[in-house]
Amino acid sequence: MNKETAEWPEDIFTVLRAQDITQICHVPDAGHDRLIRLCSAQNDMSVITLTTEEEGVGILAGAWLGGRRGALLMQSSGVGNTINALALPAACRMPFLTIVTMRGEWGEGNPWQVPMGQGAPGALDAMGVSLFRVDRPEEMTDTVNAAAKQAFNNNCSSAVLISQRLIGAKGFK
Repeated sequence: MNKETAEWPEDIFTVLRAQDITQICHVPDAGHDRLIRLCSAQNDMSVITLTTEEEGVGILAGAWLGGRRGALLMQSSGVGNTINALALPAACRMPFLTIVTMRGEWGEGNPWQVPMGQGAPGALDAMGVSLFRVDRPEEMTDTVNAAAKQAFNNNCSSAVLISQRLIGAKGFK
């Protein structure tokens, strides 16, 4: 991973701050580690560690009702856990923003990651989530900003899919 590629977590963090996002939900994920640490260091951001990704959908709906904006950070393997819960923001016309680190793509070494990595975009699309994909680090800021604006300005669901090429392929032993 080169220096330019390694800076994308800071780019996302800058957009989260600019969009007044103060509630972050996540299941621990190495791909989001730097971003999670940046958010945790802020006194005005609540960072909630989840046991399953679907909990984040409900927590963020409650945050929205309480006047706060939030985002769910997850890996593509967790998308399947959110499918039923994604009916909540759709049916209630609430904004929902998720940032997904993709697995099962570029040089994946873990065969367990491939099926959901390939199926995540279709599953999100089937639930009415608008997809925004980032394949190059220089696309990150504009893409996350566009997804956040769409979600919060139109009370709909948006997902930013971060290519495995950016997070790096992992081995499997």
